[in-house]
Amino acid sequence: KGTNPEQLFAAGYAACFHSALQMVARQAKKDLGDSSVGARVSIGQAGEGFGLAVALEVVIPALPHDEAQQLADKAHQVC
Repeated sequence: KGTNPEQLFAAGYAACFHSALQMVARQAKKDLGDSSVGARVSIGQAGEGFGLAVALEVVIPALPHDEAQQLADKAHQVC
């Protein structure tokens, strides 16, 4: 029972990415509407040690896919 470290990291990373997405959208004068960001974190072997992998799900229903993708790509550079 309870939350594991990977879940906490996923929540924090998703929140950070959403903040970066909102900043990028403001700069581009785009309205994100009811956007959301979710994250799935996994841990596994990476060379001689272990590493984290994050899969983000960015949902921006107010914008066409191409515009949403451009904003997500820019947010990735920020976060």
